[in-house]
Amino acid sequence: MRLRRQEKKVVSDLLRKGRLKPARRDAILFVSSAKDDKKILKQIIEINKAHIVMLVENEIIDEKNGGRILQALDGLKKKVRLRPEHEDAHVAIEEGVIRTVGEEIGGNLNLAKSRNDQVATAIRMNLRREILKTAESIVNLQEALLKKADRNIETIIPGYTHMQPAQPITFAHYLLAQFDALQRDLNRLREAYVRVDLCPMGAGALATTSFPIKRERIAELLGFSGILENSLDAVSTRDFLLETLAVLSILAVNVTRIAEDLIVWSTMEFRIVELPDELAFTSSIMPQKKNPDVLEVIRSRMSNILGEFISSATLMKALPTGYNLDFQEATPKLWSATETVQRCLKMLSEIILNLKVHSVATLRSDLSFLAATEIANMLVRDHNVPFRTAHRIVGALVKNLVENELSLGDLTPKLFAEVSGRFLKSPLKVEKEELMRIVDLSKCVESYNVKGGPSKIEVERMLKERWKTLTDSKGWIRKREDKLRVAEKTLRREIEMLIRKTCKS
Repeated sequence: MRLRRQEKKVVSDLLRKGRLKPARRDAILFVSSAKDDKKILKQIIEINKAHIVMLVENEIIDEKNGGRILQALDGLKKKVRLRPEHEDAHVAIEEGVIRTVGEEIGGNLNLAKSRNDQVATAIRMNLRREILKTAESIVNLQEALLKKADRNIETIIPGYTHMQPAQPITFAHYLLAQFDALQRDLNRLREAYVRVDLCPMGAGALATTSFPIKRERIAELLGFSGILENSLDAVSTRDFLLETLAVLSILAVNVTRIAEDLIVWSTMEFRIVELPDELAFTSSIMPQKKNPDVLEVIRSRMSNILGEFISSATLMKALPTGYNLDFQEATPKLWSATETVQRCLKMLSEIILNLKVHSVATLRSDLSFLAATEIANMLVRDHNVPFRTAHRIVGALVKNLVENELSLGDLTPKLFAEVSGRFLKSPLKVEKEELMRIVDLSKCVESYNVKGGPSKIEVERMLKERWKTLTDSKGWIRKREDKLRVAEKTLRREIEMLIRKTCKS
């Protein structure tokens, strides 16, 4: 019986003195978003301030009362404590203002707005910051890739298809490939930012208000580029959240691929890269081990990003138009995803910068077969052999060498004549010097000078352009950070002016 009475205890009756009886405590705890609202508490307070400034400017409330509400909101920054018993941050803030200035004045805090447009706006405000921080994390990783590429323009490694050694490339060429994939991720994030940077405030619960508010003014004070015009759409949609999670999911796939490459390449079988000691771990029983634990955790946590997207999309796929409390279950998934991405990209940047890279392709005889395609090309170019026939000849040569545990470096004019004679009317006469020139992997790489290839001249050109791209990306981030700072200062100035007028009167 005592437990039942406790459950019926009213924690907050701010919204329940009219239509509803007091809520059960366990019901409030069950639906409360107070814990998660801590992430957007600052933004909710800023929204309330901007709204009050707009109400005063449009003479919906007078300057004196507006100033007193703003003073109360100012004092809430450090005083408000979100507890599980609060239904949400909006209720906690409104209660705090009413306690400070009384309901006669503070009771107008929620005039001409709703929790629905407030929470949508607060999420967008915080998400702008998270997108910019994530963009910066991507840029930092790209910078690490370029720095490492600058030092490995001539470091030859195997390029793989089907996880089989295919053709020779350079480590710089590989790193530029990862840079470009990340750049597409960054571009997608920049495009998402445009749609996030629209203000729902003034939409109210779903149908705006009969008070003559100015939605554009609130958007301006909060640093938005414009408003999300249709009021029903403004409070109903969370597609901006799904879009951001979708972009992060694609990013997660690309990051996983980098992590997987480095995990495989750091094994004793591959030995293409060596992980820094300070970012690797060992076995509790096997002393020879150098385990890529950090990369494995990155690889694993990227799957969480995909999970957050799928979970959120599933949550929203059958909701009716309008605000639904289901929305609040998706928001923490967004914050979890952005935090995970930022932490993982930071660690991956450190690993890239401190990698040791080995030019194994030129040291291991078994990797000489990376030049096989170029031998076929030589037959076409210098001996007028159709490519498909050349392909068969070289395939047969490789089979012979492999079966005899030899490499392309052991290829002789005699063997070449013998094998080619099976496919042509007369055997090919190829000089030893010609063969040795073709199987030189560094010369192979330099011959791949088509635009975008791994030759030194092409890699240096791409590096130069990518450094410019990086500078542009940093400028994009700074410009938007500056805009948000200016908006904060503008709002602060308007608030201080109103508070001063209140104090004088």
